[in-house]
Amino acid sequence: MTGQAPSLSFEIFPPKPEVGNEKILQALREMQGLAPHFISVTCSNNNLNVEETTVRLSDYVRNDLQVPTIAHLPAAYLTKEKVSSVLQSLDRIGVQRILALRGDIIQGLPPKEDFRYATDLISFIKEEAPHFDIIGACYPEGHPESGSAVADIKNLKKKVDAGCSSLVTQLFFDNDVFYDFQEKCYLADIEVPIIAGIMPIINRNQALRLLKTCENIRLPRKFKAILEKYEHQPESLRAAGLAYAVDQIVDLVTNDVAGVHLYTMNKAETARYIHQATHSLFRHFG
Repeated sequence: MTGQAPSLSFEIFPPKPEVGNEKILQALREMQGLAPHFISVTCSNNNLNVEETTVRLSDYVRNDLQVPTIAHLPAAYLTKEKVSSVLQSLDRIGVQRILALRGDIIQGLPPKEDFRYATDLISFIKEEAPHFDIIGACYPEGHPESGSAVADIKNLKKKVDAGCSSLVTQLFFDNDVFYDFQEKCYLADIEVPIIAGIMPIINRNQALRLLKTCENIRLPRKFKAILEKYEHQPESLRAAGLAYAVDQIVDLVTNDVAGVHLYTMNKAETARYIHQATHSLFRHFG
């Protein structure tokens, strides 16, 4: 045993402008009461107006709600000048933790040349704003564009050596995949904490989107049985999906995971359910 309880954190994303902010602000106020270790605010390469979306929402989480905040920064479509501007904006609001990403490449839209890989962004931030804490993304089942598992681990090692203090995984549904990934990281001398990314599947649309977009993610027989049995039973699917996530989390904590990062899909009720079922297993910032 490590002797220290793991962290529990939440991820949220800025809504589209036409949706408005009130719904997410209400969800965040509810999440605040759950005392997460931090809340991360995503940013997409589809929306390059980082200051108006990610920075503004990070400001609310950090300064209005007084919850530790991590801002996502995908840089494939950003210049060095733009990244410098975002870093200055984040510094002004007191958010000095970044999840550094290359981000998805948009079909038909060539990326900029300044940051071809996340490692390039990490190195730039270390030079430009060395007081920032940088978190990296990792993929227990391998990055979709990686040539092999060995190449993927080698690239992750470069990312950590460039300046990451910790890693957060892509979502996964098979804990054995995560444990195997941890072992590979250990053998590669990747010694930073690895936080497990968990996404409870609570509705049919979410399940269908998962099956369509996450082809590289292994779905255990038990998980597929839930999707098949309850696909057209919304209440049952939600209950079974939440229960599956809780089972994953209990197993991870029992095996000394550094932390669990919950992909909430902006649903406060999802965060609340997971918190109520598992809160005694975690440490909190409050």
